Amino acid sequence: MGMGDGQVQIVGAGPAGLAAALTVAKAGGRAIVFEKRADVGQRFHGDFQGLENWTTRGDVLDELRQAGIDPTFEATPFRACTVFDPSGAPFIYESKDPLWYLVRRGAEEGTVDYSLKAQAIAAGVELRLGEKVDHLGDGGIVAHGPHRPDAIAVGYVFRTDAPDGAYAAISDDLAPGGYSYLLVCGGRGTIASCMFSDFHNEAAYLERTVAFFQEKVRIEYTGKRRFGGFGNVYAERHARKGNLLYVGEAAGFQDALFGFGMRYALLSGHIAARAVMEGRPERYDALWNGRFRGLLRLGMVNRYLYERLGNSGYTRLLRRIDRSTDAREFLRRWYSEGVFRRWLFPLAQQKFRSDGRALIKDCPDGCDCTWCRCMS
Repeated sequence: MGMGDGQVQIVGAGPAGLAAALTVAKAGGRAIVFEKRADVGQRFHGDFQGLENWTTRGDVLDELRQAGIDPTFEATPFRACTVFDPSGAPFIYESKDPLWYLVRRGAEEGTVDYSLKAQAIAAGVELRLGEKVDHLGDGGIVAHGPHRPDAIAVGYVFRTDAPDGAYAAISDDLAPGGYSYLLVCGGRGTIASCMFSDFHNEAAYLERTVAFFQEKVRIEYTGKRRFGGFGNVYAERHARKGNLLYVGEAAGFQDALFGFGMRYALLSGHIAARAVMEGRPERYDALWNGRFRGLLRLGMVNRYLYERLGNSGYTRLLRRIDRSTDAREFLRRWYSEGVFRRWLFPLAQQKFRSDGRALIKDCPDGCDCTWCRCMS
């Protein structure tokens, strides 16, 4: 059975799926996780990602612990970041508390994926690796990742002797509608362009990003490896279809402005499993809406404004953050609903619904962009 008699089937062994499995197991149920790849984390290559820590006053790691998810993965707190505006001018943002925790993704020790896998196995979760499941006739939890290409990220992972640091650049010349970033920690580095349009020109944007940071930061690196992936950032009000509960990126749970989604993935997996184990899967929509629907709505409004204002709007936003005394507190307020932005939500929602983004059919013949490769 998909759900019932304490057994819960879960499709996808990413953070959302494994968080759901842990919750089921700790509640005394039997979790079965199907993962089409041969191991967890194989979508990634040891690349750095950020576990967002500004949308609540409390710390994200404490929230995960309260949900029964032990943050045994490598998680380095970052309290400062240098962001370059479209002209190349730097803004240095700082906070007394972590803005985010830098984590790694991939099929290797210390990553979020491997740490959650170890916890799941220890809890008695049944992992069926290399087994693809397309249907859960009796219901279950769907955590198979993104379903539409709102954004793609392309970049390199590498080794370096450079000191730890976090850098970002906001410019349509480097990442149309998005941002580029350079993250260095413990001798490892990730550099990438995250773009929201013009996907088939990804190679040009990536090389511009590399050249930009080489000029601004001047770090030496070795052993670089290319990576790429896509994500969706649009969530409807409902993430349940009968007894199928959608979590993480499968439900579009990701910040539409800057793409931070791991916190939503972990929490939505936990919330879905809790609803199932309580025998009330119909409560799932109310539970996740109560926890982060407002944040997702504001992310969509922020994305709508961001795209309309372009480079000049990016600079104004960066200057506003620069005038604050604590970047984390500014972002927390920025992600809280205001009357003006509530009025804008219907416009933003309509744009997301009608915007086809860069679908694979729009790519020219012979295109080898990340979106095409992911779908091949």
